[in-house]
Amino acid sequence: MSKKGRARGERPCPQVRVYGQERGVSSSERVFLVGRGKSRLYGFFAGRGTPRHYGFAFVLPQVFYVMLCTVNFAEKLHTRILEKNTRLCLGLDPRLEWHGSNLDIVEAHCLDVLERCAEFVACVKPNVAYYEAMGVEGMAMLERLCAAARVMGVPVILDAKRGDFPSTAEAYAKAWLMGVHAGSGLTMNPFLGFETIETFLTAARNHDGAVFVLVKTSNPGSKDIQDLETKHGTVAEVIAAHLAIQAQNGYGAVGAVVGATHATELEAWRKRLLNVVLLLPGLGAQGAKASDLAAAFDSNGLGAVASASRGIQYASRGADYAVAAREAAKALRDELNLALA
Repeated sequence: MSKKGRARGERPCPQVRVYGQERGVSSSERVFLVGRGKSRLYGFFAGRGTPRHYGFAFVLPQVFYVMLCTVNFAEKLHTRILEKNTRLCLGLDPRLEWHGSNLDIVEAHCLDVLERCAEFVACVKPNVAYYEAMGVEGMAMLERLCAAARVMGVPVILDAKRGDFPSTAEAYAKAWLMGVHAGSGLTMNPFLGFETIETFLTAARNHDGAVFVLVKTSNPGSKDIQDLETKHGTVAEVIAAHLAIQAQNGYGAVGAVVGATHATELEAWRKRLLNVVLLLPGLGAQGAKASDLAAAFDSNGLGAVASASRGIQYASRGADYAVAAREAAKALRDELNLALA
Protein backbone atom coordinates (compact mmCIF):
# COMPACT_ATOMS: atom_id res chain seq x y z
CA MET A 1 0.00 0.00 0.00
CA SER A 2 1.44 3.37 -0.92
CA LYS A 3 1.82 6.22 1.56
CA LYS A 4 -0.82 8.13 -0.35
CA GLY A 5 -3.31 5.28 -0.04
CA ARG A 6 -2.58 4.46 3.59
CA ALA A 7 -5.21 5.45 6.12
CA ARG A 8 -4.20 8.11 8.64
CA GLY A 9 -2.53 6.64 11.68
CA GLU A 10 -1.54 3.36 10.01
CA ARG A 11 2.06 2.30 10.21
CA PRO A 12 3.98 0.42 7.50
CA CYS A 13 3.03 -3.23 7.48
CA PRO A 14 4.41 -6.54 6.26
CA GLN A 15 3.74 -7.93 2.84
CA VAL A 16 1.90 -11.19 2.41
CA ARG A 17 1.62 -13.50 -0.56
CA VAL A 18 -1.96 -14.72 -0.91
CA TYR A 19 -2.45 -17.33 -3.61
CA GLY A 20 0.66 -16.02 -5.34
CA GLN A 21 -0.20 -12.32 -5.18
CA GLU A 22 1.60 -9.91 -2.89
CA ARG A 23 -0.32 -7.26 -1.02
CA GLY A 24 0.02 -5.22 2.11
CA VAL A 25 -1.69 -6.09 5.37
CA SER A 26 -3.06 -3.01 7.09
CA SER A 27 -3.16 -2.60 10.86
CA SER A 28 -6.95 -2.87 10.70
CA GLU A 29 -6.57 -6.53 9.71
CA ARG A 30 -5.24 -7.40 13.15
CA VAL A 31 -2.25 -9.54 12.28
CA PHE A 32 -0.89 -11.82 14.97
CA LEU A 33 2.27 -13.89 14.83
CA VAL A 34 3.21 -16.62 17.25
CA GLY A 35 6.66 -18.15 17.10
CA ARG A 36 9.15 -20.23 19.00
CA GLY A 37 12.43 -19.66 17.25
CA LYS A 38 14.24 -19.99 13.98
CA SER A 39 13.96 -23.78 13.90
CA ARG A 40 10.17 -23.84 14.14
CA LEU A 41 7.36 -22.80 11.88
CA TYR A 42 5.32 -19.78 12.90
CA GLY A 43 1.56 -19.45 13.18
CA PHE A 44 -0.23 -16.65 11.35
CA PHE A 45 -3.63 -15.10 11.80
CA ALA A 46 -5.13 -12.21 9.90
CA GLY A 47 -8.73 -11.11 9.95
CA ARG A 48 -10.93 -8.27 8.83
CA GLY A 49 -14.56 -8.38 9.87
CA THR A 50 -16.47 -11.60 9.36
CA PRO A 51 -15.60 -14.19 8.25
CA ARG A 52 -12.19 -14.18 9.87
CA HIS A 53 -9.29 -15.40 7.78
CA TYR A 54 -6.47 -17.38 9.28
CA GLY A 55 -3.85 -19.60 7.83
CA PHE A 56 -0.22 -20.41 8.17
CA ALA A 57 3.03 -18.74 7.35
CA PHE A 58 6.67 -19.55 6.93
CA VAL A 59 8.68 -16.66 8.27
CA LEU A 60 11.01 -15.32 5.58
CA PRO A 61 12.81 -11.97 5.37
CA GLN A 62 10.08 -9.29 5.36
CA VAL A 63 7.58 -11.51 3.51
CA PHE A 64 4.98 -13.86 4.93
CA TYR A 65 3.70 -16.63 2.64
CA VAL A 66 0.19 -17.51 3.77
CA MET A 67 -2.72 -19.69 2.80
CA LEU A 68 -6.12 -18.34 3.84
CA CYS A 69 -9.32 -20.27 4.44
CA THR A 70 -12.86 -19.44 5.53
CA VAL A 71 -14.50 -22.88 5.66
CA ASN A 72 -16.18 -23.99 8.87
CA PHE A 73 -14.61 -26.41 11.32
CA ALA A 74 -16.54 -29.47 10.17
CA GLU A 75 -15.55 -28.86 6.55
CA LYS A 76 -11.89 -28.51 7.50
CA LEU A 77 -12.05 -31.65 9.63
CA HIS A 78 -13.80 -33.74 7.00
CA THR A 79 -11.46 -32.54 4.28
CA ARG A 80 -8.48 -33.64 6.33
CA ILE A 81 -10.11 -36.98 7.18
CA LEU A 82 -10.51 -37.71 3.48
CA GLU A 83 -7.14 -36.34 2.38
CA LYS A 84 -5.13 -38.12 5.07
CA ASN A 85 -7.45 -41.13 5.41
CA THR A 86 -7.49 -40.82 9.19
CA ARG A 87 -10.15 -40.46 11.87
CA LEU A 88 -7.74 -40.19 14.77
CA CYS A 89 -7.55 -37.21 17.14
CA LEU A 90 -4.21 -36.70 18.91
CA GLY A 91 -4.54 -35.63 22.53
CA LEU A 92 -1.63 -33.59 23.89
CA ASP A 93 -1.79 -33.78 27.68
CA PRO A 94 1.75 -33.18 29.00
CA ARG A 95 2.67 -34.24 32.54
CA LEU A 96 5.19 -31.72 33.84
CA GLU A 97 6.37 -34.06 36.59
CA TRP A 98 7.34 -36.68 33.99
CA HIS A 99 9.82 -34.22 32.48
CA GLY A 100 11.71 -33.12 35.57
CA SER A 101 9.49 -30.02 35.83
CA ASN A 102 11.44 -28.53 32.89
CA LEU A 103 9.09 -26.47 30.71
CA ASP A 104 11.46 -26.41 27.74
CA ILE A 105 11.63 -30.19 27.72
CA VAL A 106 7.83 -30.41 27.97
CA GLU A 107 7.37 -28.10 25.00
CA ALA A 108 9.97 -29.90 22.89
CA HIS A 109 8.27 -33.20 23.73
CA CYS A 110 4.83 -31.93 22.67
CA LEU A 111 6.13 -30.39 19.46
CA ASP A 112 8.11 -33.50 18.54
CA VAL A 113 5.06 -35.72 19.08
CA LEU A 114 2.84 -33.38 17.08
CA GLU A 115 5.29 -33.18 14.19
CA ARG A 116 5.93 -36.93 14.06
CA CYS A 117 2.23 -37.83 14.27
CA ALA A 118 0.70 -35.08 12.11
CA GLU A 119 0.33 -37.16 8.95
CA PHE A 120 -1.70 -39.79 10.83
CA VAL A 121 -4.15 -37.51 12.67
CA ALA A 122 -7.29 -35.64 11.64
CA CYS A 123 -7.00 -33.11 14.46
CA VAL A 124 -5.19 -32.37 17.71
CA LYS A 125 -6.79 -31.89 21.14
CA PRO A 126 -4.67 -30.25 23.84
CA ASN A 127 -6.25 -30.55 27.28
CA VAL A 128 -6.06 -26.98 28.59
CA ALA A 129 -5.87 -28.07 32.25
CA TYR A 130 -2.35 -29.45 31.86
CA TYR A 131 -1.12 -26.14 30.45
CA GLU A 132 -2.97 -24.07 33.06
CA ALA A 133 -1.22 -26.15 35.72
CA MET A 134 2.11 -24.87 34.38
CA GLY A 135 1.11 -21.24 34.92
CA VAL A 136 1.61 -18.34 32.52
CA GLU A 137 4.48 -20.11 30.78
CA GLY A 138 2.25 -23.14 30.23
CA MET A 139 -0.47 -21.05 28.61
CA ALA A 140 2.11 -19.42 26.34
CA MET A 141 3.28 -22.91 25.43
CA LEU A 142 -0.29 -23.87 24.55
CA GLU A 143 -0.56 -20.89 22.19
CA ARG A 144 2.64 -21.92 20.43
CA LEU A 145 1.49 -25.53 20.10
CA CYS A 146 -1.82 -24.41 18.60
CA ALA A 147 0.04 -22.16 16.18
CA ALA A 148 2.32 -25.03 15.18
CA ALA A 149 -0.68 -27.29 14.55
CA ARG A 150 -2.25 -24.67 12.29
CA VAL A 151 1.01 -24.34 10.40
CA MET A 152 0.79 -28.07 9.72
CA GLY A 153 -2.85 -27.78 8.66
CA VAL A 154 -4.07 -29.80 11.66
CA PRO A 155 -7.43 -28.58 13.08
CA VAL A 156 -7.34 -27.80 16.81
CA ILE A 157 -9.91 -28.80 19.43
CA LEU A 158 -9.26 -27.02 22.71
CA ASP A 159 -10.33 -29.36 25.51
CA ALA A 160 -11.26 -26.74 28.09
CA LYS A 161 -14.81 -27.86 29.05
CA ARG A 162 -15.92 -24.27 29.60
CA GLY A 163 -19.48 -23.34 30.54
CA ASP A 164 -21.17 -20.54 32.48
CA PHE A 165 -24.14 -18.17 32.39
CA PRO A 166 -24.33 -16.06 29.21
CA SER A 167 -22.28 -12.97 30.14
CA THR A 168 -19.38 -15.06 31.41
CA ALA A 169 -19.83 -17.53 28.57
CA GLU A 170 -19.31 -14.63 26.16
CA ALA A 171 -15.93 -13.97 27.77
CA TYR A 172 -14.97 -17.64 27.54
CA ALA A 173 -16.07 -17.72 23.91
CA LYS A 174 -14.02 -14.63 23.14
CA ALA A 175 -10.96 -16.23 24.72
CA TRP A 176 -11.23 -19.64 23.05
CA LEU A 177 -13.21 -19.22 19.81
CA MET A 178 -12.09 -15.80 18.55
CA GLY A 179 -8.82 -13.99 17.86
CA VAL A 180 -5.93 -16.39 17.42
CA HIS A 181 -8.28 -19.29 18.20
CA ALA A 182 -10.84 -18.45 15.50
CA GLY A 183 -11.57 -21.60 13.54
CA SER A 184 -10.86 -23.90 16.49
CA GLY A 185 -13.10 -26.36 18.27
CA LEU A 186 -13.85 -26.06 21.99
CA THR A 187 -15.30 -28.57 24.45
CA MET A 188 -17.99 -27.19 26.75
CA ASN A 189 -20.02 -28.23 29.77
CA PRO A 190 -23.80 -27.72 29.34
CA PHE A 191 -24.69 -28.00 33.04
CA LEU A 192 -25.86 -24.36 33.24
CA GLY A 193 -28.47 -24.88 30.54
CA PHE A 194 -29.19 -24.41 26.87
CA GLU A 195 -28.74 -20.63 26.94
CA THR A 196 -25.04 -21.00 27.62
CA ILE A 197 -24.74 -23.49 24.73
CA GLU A 198 -26.26 -20.86 22.44
CA THR A 199 -23.67 -18.30 23.50
CA PHE A 200 -20.79 -20.59 22.53
CA LEU A 201 -22.48 -21.75 19.33
CA THR A 202 -23.03 -18.17 18.16
CA ALA A 203 -19.34 -17.41 18.58
CA ALA A 204 -18.34 -20.65 16.86
CA ARG A 205 -20.60 -19.99 13.89
CA ASN A 206 -19.39 -16.43 13.49
CA HIS A 207 -15.73 -17.47 13.61
CA ASP A 208 -15.74 -20.77 11.71
CA GLY A 209 -15.23 -22.85 14.83
CA ALA A 210 -17.11 -25.62 16.61
CA VAL A 211 -18.42 -26.42 20.07
CA PHE A 212 -18.20 -29.99 21.37
CA VAL A 213 -20.80 -30.29 24.11
CA LEU A 214 -20.41 -32.95 26.79
CA VAL A 215 -23.20 -35.50 26.27
CA LYS A 216 -22.03 -38.94 27.43
CA THR A 217 -18.48 -38.77 28.72
CA SER A 218 -15.96 -41.61 28.89
CA ASN A 219 -15.43 -41.71 32.67
CA PRO A 220 -17.25 -44.44 34.66
CA GLY A 221 -18.87 -41.85 36.93
CA SER A 222 -20.66 -40.17 34.02
CA LYS A 223 -23.74 -42.25 34.82
CA ASP A 224 -24.22 -40.40 38.12
CA ILE A 225 -25.73 -37.41 36.32
CA GLN A 226 -25.85 -38.16 32.59
CA ASP A 227 -27.99 -41.30 33.02
CA LEU A 228 -30.55 -39.71 35.35
CA GLU A 229 -34.07 -40.06 33.98
CA THR A 230 -36.28 -37.07 33.19
CA LYS A 231 -39.72 -37.00 31.58
CA HIS A 232 -37.95 -36.47 28.24
CA GLY A 233 -35.35 -39.23 28.62
CA THR A 234 -31.99 -39.28 30.35
CA VAL A 235 -30.07 -36.05 30.91
CA ALA A 236 -27.65 -37.06 28.14
CA GLU A 237 -30.54 -37.74 25.74
CA VAL A 238 -32.11 -34.36 26.47
CA ILE A 239 -28.84 -32.59 25.65
CA ALA A 240 -28.44 -34.67 22.49
CA ALA A 241 -31.96 -33.79 21.32
CA HIS A 242 -31.19 -30.09 21.68
CA LEU A 243 -27.95 -30.42 19.72
CA ALA A 244 -29.68 -32.36 16.95
CA ILE A 245 -32.10 -29.46 16.47
CA GLN A 246 -29.20 -27.03 16.28
CA ALA A 247 -27.55 -29.16 13.57
CA GLN A 248 -30.56 -29.62 11.28
CA ASN A 249 -28.81 -27.89 8.38
CA GLY A 250 -25.89 -30.31 8.23
CA TYR A 251 -22.45 -30.62 9.77
CA GLY A 252 -21.10 -27.30 11.00
CA ALA A 253 -20.40 -25.76 14.39
CA VAL A 254 -22.24 -28.35 16.50
CA GLY A 255 -20.27 -31.17 18.06
CA ALA A 256 -20.80 -33.61 20.91
CA VAL A 257 -18.52 -35.53 23.25
CA VAL A 258 -19.53 -39.18 23.46
CA GLY A 259 -17.09 -41.55 25.14
CA ALA A 260 -15.55 -44.26 23.00
CA THR A 261 -15.81 -46.39 26.14
CA HIS A 262 -19.57 -46.72 25.53
CA ALA A 263 -19.16 -48.91 22.46
CA THR A 264 -22.54 -50.64 22.67
CA GLU A 265 -24.34 -47.27 22.74
CA LEU A 266 -22.58 -45.62 19.80
CA GLU A 267 -25.10 -46.65 17.14
CA ALA A 268 -27.91 -45.08 19.15
CA TRP A 269 -25.94 -41.88 19.74
CA ARG A 270 -25.12 -41.62 16.03
CA LYS A 271 -28.83 -41.81 15.20
CA ARG A 272 -29.75 -39.22 17.84
CA LEU A 273 -26.98 -36.86 16.77
CA LEU A 274 -27.39 -36.66 13.02
CA ASN A 275 -25.20 -33.91 11.48
CA VAL A 276 -23.34 -33.51 14.77
CA VAL A 277 -19.59 -34.22 14.75
CA LEU A 278 -18.79 -36.70 17.51
CA LEU A 279 -15.61 -36.48 19.57
CA LEU A 280 -14.93 -39.95 20.98
CA PRO A 281 -12.42 -39.79 23.86
CA GLY A 282 -11.14 -42.88 25.63
CA LEU A 283 -9.27 -44.72 22.87
CA GLY A 284 -6.20 -46.53 24.15
CA ALA A 285 -5.30 -45.90 27.79
CA GLN A 286 -8.95 -45.67 28.92
CA GLY A 287 -9.72 -49.04 27.39
CA ALA A 288 -11.77 -48.29 24.27
CA LYS A 289 -10.89 -50.29 21.15
CA ALA A 290 -10.81 -48.89 17.62
CA SER A 291 -12.50 -52.05 16.34
CA ASP A 292 -15.65 -51.19 18.35
CA LEU A 293 -16.17 -47.65 17.04
CA ALA A 294 -17.49 -48.06 13.49
CA ALA A 295 -21.08 -47.34 14.54
CA ALA A 296 -20.12 -43.79 15.58
CA PHE A 297 -19.39 -42.76 11.97
CA ASP A 298 -21.87 -41.91 9.24
CA SER A 299 -22.26 -43.92 6.03
CA ASN A 300 -19.40 -41.98 4.43
CA GLY A 301 -16.98 -42.69 7.25
CA LEU A 302 -17.26 -39.10 8.47
CA GLY A 303 -18.91 -37.29 11.36
CA ALA A 304 -16.61 -38.47 14.14
CA VAL A 305 -13.02 -38.62 15.40
CA ALA A 306 -11.65 -40.94 18.08
CA SER A 307 -9.22 -39.41 20.55
CA ALA A 308 -6.17 -40.97 22.16
CA SER A 309 -3.78 -39.06 24.43
CA ARG A 310 -1.49 -41.00 26.76
CA GLY A 311 -1.48 -44.01 24.48
CA ILE A 312 0.24 -41.94 21.81
CA GLN A 313 2.07 -39.11 23.55
CA TYR A 314 3.54 -41.41 26.18
CA ALA A 315 3.73 -44.63 24.18
CA SER A 316 7.32 -44.55 25.40
CA ARG A 317 8.85 -42.66 28.31
CA GLY A 318 12.32 -43.15 26.87
CA ALA A 319 14.47 -41.31 24.33
CA ASP A 320 12.53 -42.96 21.50
CA TYR A 321 9.26 -41.25 22.55
CA ALA A 322 8.72 -39.48 19.23
CA VAL A 323 9.23 -42.63 17.17
CA ALA A 324 7.00 -44.61 19.54
CA ALA A 325 4.30 -41.94 19.34
CA ARG A 326 4.39 -42.01 15.55
CA GLU A 327 4.10 -45.80 15.50
CA ALA A 328 1.21 -45.71 17.99
CA ALA A 329 -0.64 -43.07 15.98
CA LYS A 330 -0.18 -45.00 12.75
CA ALA A 331 -1.39 -48.21 14.37
CA LEU A 332 -4.53 -46.55 15.77
CA ARG A 333 -5.18 -44.83 12.44
CA ASP A 334 -4.99 -48.19 10.67
CA GLU A 335 -7.20 -49.91 13.26
CA LEU A 336 -9.90 -47.26 12.86
CA ASN A 337 -9.79 -47.57 9.09
CA LEU A 338 -9.97 -51.35 9.30
CA ALA A 339 -13.04 -51.09 11.52
CA LEU A 340 -14.75 -49.03 8.82
CA ALA A 341 -13.63 -51.16 5.89
